Parts: sequence; C-alpha cells; structure tokens
Amino acid sequence: MAVTMMDAAELKRQKKRAAISSVVGTTIEWYDFFLYGTMAALVFPQLFFPQGDSYVALMQSFTTFALGFIARPVGAAIFGHFGDRIGRKATLVATLLLMGLATALIGLMPTYEQIGLWAPVLVTALRLIQGIGVGGEWGGAILIAMEWEEGKRRGLMASLPQMGVPFGLLSSSLVTTLMLAAGGDSFYAWGWRVPFLISFLLIAIGLYIRLKVLESPLFQEAMKKQETSKMPVGEVLVRHPREILWSALARVIENGSFYIFVTFIVSYGTTFLGMEKSIFVNVTIIAAIINALSIVYSGHLSDRWGRRRVYMTGVILLMLWAFPYYWLVNTKSVGLIFLATVVAMVLHGMLYGPQAAMIAENFPTRLRYSGASLGYQLASIIAGGPAPLVSTWLLHKYGSATAISFYIVVMGLISLAGVKMLQDRARQAID
Repeated sequence: MAVTMMDAAELKRQKKRAAISSVVGTTIEWYDFFLYGTMAALVFPQLFFPQGDSYVALMQSFTTFALGFIARPVGAAIFGHFGDRIGRKATLVATLLLMGLATALIGLMPTYEQIGLWAPVLVTALRLIQGIGVGGEWGGAILIAMEWEEGKRRGLMASLPQMGVPFGLLSSSLVTTLMLAAGGDSFYAWGWRVPFLISFLLIAIGLYIRLKVLESPLFQEAMKKQETSKMPVGEVLVRHPREILWSALARVIENGSFYIFVTFIVSYGTTFLGMEKSIFVNVTIIAAIINALSIVYSGHLSDRWGRRRVYMTGVILLMLWAFPYYWLVNTKSVGLIFLATVVAMVLHGMLYGPQAAMIAENFPTRLRYSGASLGYQLASIIAGGPAPLVSTWLLHKYGSATAISFYIVVMGLISLAGVKMLQDRARQAID
C-alpha cells in the first residue's frame, strides 16, 4: 500500500509496526552476537582451542570474537547493496535468517576434544557468518524506523532499534545466568549449548513480526521516481567517502569501550581479580536496562539539542570515566562494580542514542543503507573487534588496568575528531 493512500490511523499503525519490528529484530540479532562474546570469555577457550597456556587460549578465543567484527563491513556492503536496490524489508528478513541459523549451529558444534582442529575452524566460520549477518542488519533496522518519521522525531525513531543492543545483551546475559545456575558443573558439558539453540525459536518470532511491516515511505518514493542506484556501494564510496570515514571515526570510543565494559570485563574479573563470573554477568543484566533507557532518552534529546551536542558531551564524559571505572571495579565490591558499570552504560547510551540518525542523515535515501552501514560497521574493525584483544594484551604486558583506561581516552580523541566533521541535520529535511 502506498503511503499516500493511507489514512492517519493506518499511517500511525505502520509507524508503530516499523518501530516494534526494528526493536525486536535487532534484539534477536544482538542476542546472537553477544552470546558468542559471553561464551568466548567463559567457556570457548576450554572447549574449542588446544589446552595449555590459559592466556594464549583466551587470546585465541577473543581473536575469533574479533573476526566477527571484521566480517561486519562485508555484510554492510552485501546487504547495503540489496537494501538500496530492492528495499529495506526484504534485506532485513535475509539478515535475520543468516544470523539466527549461524548462532543455532554453534550450539550443535563438536568440541576440540571430539574433532580436533576442525572445532576452532568451524566455530570461526560460523562467527564470520554472524558478523556478515549483523553487518547488514543495523542499516536496515534503523532506516525502516527512521524513514517512517516525517522529521521532528527522527532521532527518537532511529534510537529505538539501537535499544536492540542492550536488550540483546540483557537477554543473552540472562539466559547465560539461568543456565549457569541451573546447570552447575554440567554447564561446560551441555548447558552452554542451550542459549544458542534458543535461536531457532527466535528466528520464527522475528520473521513473523518483520513480514508484517511495509517498506519505508522514503524508499517507496525513490522506487516510484526510479532514483535507486544500480551500484549503490560503489557510488557511495565515490561520492561520500568522507562521510563514511567520519562516521567510522565518530564511533570508535562508543564501539570500543562498550566491548571493554561488557565482554572483556568478564575475563578481567574472573582471571585478574579472581571473582565469580556470575557477578559480572549479573551486573551486566542490570546495566543493560539502564543503557536502553539512556539510549532512547538521548535519541529524544538529539531532536531538541542537536545530534553533535549530545554526542560530543557523551564522548567527553566517557573519557573522564575511563579511570574511575577501573578504580571502582578493582575494589572487588559488588556494589561499586555495579556503580561503575551503570555509569559507563549511561554514558554509552548518550552516544548510541543519537548516533544512528546522526550517521544516516549524512547520506541520501538512494545510498543511505550502503553509506550508513559501511560507516557504522567499519568502526568494528578498528574499535569493537580488537578492544577485548588489545585490553587482554595491555593487561598482560603492564599488569594493570591503567593502560586500558588510557586506551579508552585515545579512542575518545579519535571520536571527537570524527564527529566534528559530520553534519548535524537534526532540524533539516532529508532527501
């Protein structure tokens, strides 16, 4: 149904469906992606890699974690092409299937003891498929929500699918915690597989919701006017290379620090501080809820105050928090660890909320899926993917988290340079 043929009630209904489908779909995708990260810290070094030096096994596990991020720009290019050629909706269905099936298959994987070196090879291949799927997911999810909004609330609408990250983190952490509590010693034998196998059910739920959503109005208009690009990825790389680069640099501290706070911290707390792993998983569950609220409120603020003002404030505050964060965690006090993580997630939300609209608004509709996706996902190669790996190396070399705090500050300086170069189009119409 064309947008011009809808009455006000139907238009409102479609906006609501677009918002719900984007949130539910991204939650499922990020549940799959974060689940791997949690297990990479908890059990994969023992299950899928040769036994020996625990530091080497952990580095190998986090290397496969990083490979998933390297694959994300590949997914952005593949699905960005189809998203700008045939539409956002069909592409989102494909990314959901790809991501969900790869995750479910990890739950069926034989271990290193059973098949030797084939175990790390196969789990790495599935991680790469996960990365391709999530690389194509983000652009379509934020566009299907944002492009249904006329203008005044684009920041808010684009921030809604961003909540899929904390919701995915929350659900993956919650399921892991339940299995740790229920499985006991059997968690390492079979309990870890259950969260991955749940993905089969999540695929069915996600498909049911996404198939009910109509294509975004802006893309419908581009199709009607025959303005879609034949080679959107190539065209956006030629016409908007700076916007892609600035988008990637703007994300560096947001993307890198997040995986330090939610993935690396699990291994840091258990191996360096000698605390129970359940403490850090449980803290992450509460922090994820706070993060979701911060994301959507910051998206709303960006509609009133501008994207860059909210974003740059968040970057500066997160840089300042880099040192107190570890001071509090190192006390080994559960309450102070909780405080450190909650504040970190509030500040992360100040970046992640306005980020989607800020990046997407810098590209025209005919190239927006490709351009926004590439800019967003390229940051994963230089920031999110290497962050746990670099942090593990810094801790091993210097024996202190102070070096990791300086690492976060450096990422912040890079982000300030990137966001300064992006246009703030919060109060402008987009074509």
